[in-house]
Amino acid sequence: MEIKLIEGEFSASESLELITLLINAKIKFHENKIDNENEEDTKMRERKITRLQNVLADYRKEKGTKHVKIDCVINFS
Repeated sequence: MEIKLIEGEFSASESLELITLLINAKIKFHENKIDNENEEDTKMRERKITRLQNVLADYRKEKGTKHVKIDCVINFS
């Protein structure tokens, strides 16, 4: 099964908004899990959060002013 989450061409500002919302949702997911886990799992989630924040910062720098095509599919296996 798959879910086609995003498919289309977006302006630079629209793509930044979509990417920011998706990454922030993933960060929030990890933050919510941290309270209920051991130290090792907490450190792993903190590394993932940092990586996601860096990815978003890099995207903000590189997005430019052109249109962006986004295809985002979730595959279940």
